[in-house]
Amino acid sequence: MKAVRFLEGQKVYLRPIDVEDAGWYFESLYDSEVRKLTGTQKHHTKEQIVQYIEKKAQDESSVLLVIAERETDIPVGDIALGDIDPMNRNAYIRIAINNSTYMGMGYGTEAMLLLLNYGFGVLNLHRIELNVYSYNQRAIHVYEKLGFKREGVQREMLFYDHAYHDSILMSILESEFRAIHQLN
Repeated sequence: MKAVRFLEGQKVYLRPIDVEDAGWYFESLYDSEVRKLTGTQKHHTKEQIVQYIEKKAQDESSVLLVIAERETDIPVGDIALGDIDPMNRNAYIRIAINNSTYMGMGYGTEAMLLLLNYGFGVLNLHRIELNVYSYNQRAIHVYEKLGFKREGVQREMLFYDHAYHDSILMSILESEFRAIHQLN
């Protein structure tokens, strides 16, 4: 059976995560570079991952999707909109390219564009925010290129690898996204 393609770009497509993805998702949590970039400190079991996926499927305030390579259907990461607040029209976005082999290939940039376009153009959001750790300069560059603005710094928010690190809060407004990406 062919995979459902919820949002499709040129390099990747986004599809709903399924319990069948639990094995891949579990393994991806143990890539050392991914753990550092996402600030993942705890360990998880496959059973916990299955429960997490099932819980997210029932959560109307979030959208959790797999990023898959368009030509091969190989999952390369995951992306989510969370804490969707329809009254104030805001949410947060998070992304992880879950295998260092697929980093730096433009997959994350395209996935972000797809989900931002969905958030602003379909869910009618006004503001989308994210947090990124100060040592993740590659991600900061991508977010700024997409139009995110730095709003503040949560000083020494994360303890990882024997040191404290800042978390940078960034956001993009619907009007900024439309202007940068020339949408009506």
